[in-house]
Amino acid sequence: MLRVLTLHVIVDGANVVGSRPDGWWRDRAGAARRLAGRIVAVLTADPGGLAEAMGHPGVELRVHLVLEGVAARAEDLPSHPRLDIVRAPGDGDSTIVALAADLATDGSGGPIVVVTADRALRERVRAPAVTPVGPGTLLNALPPA
Repeated sequence: MLRVLTLHVIVDGANVVGSRPDGWWRDRAGAARRLAGRIVAVLTADPGGLAEAMGHPGVELRVHLVLEGVAARAEDLPSHPRLDIVRAPGDGDSTIVALAADLATDGSGGPIVVVTADRALRERVRAPAVTPVGPGTLLNALPPA
């Protein structure tokens, strides 16, 4: 049986949204909704292009959008079968670290990309299967807001 690897992209929602000074701080739930919408749009139109932008062309793709604080309580977020909305019960960084560790040991063997500019978080998720990338890598692969 042919085993298909799944690329897991873990998105630090607060860090990605906060990387562009577009007034996100006035409406954190709305900013999370817009980011989720852009992710859904690329998952619908070109998931292969997103996998390629993350450095893993030709693999299946699953995106885990981690939201914290007010953004985690946002309702009516866009959805897609390849998108998991992860609502952090506390700080998003600890949730991301735990999620990356779970995915690295779940037996699937697929690559994991963590999208964040947070240097401390990048160090906390460092493992052979995990590659950190900056928010620009993701944002440049998404359709315009």
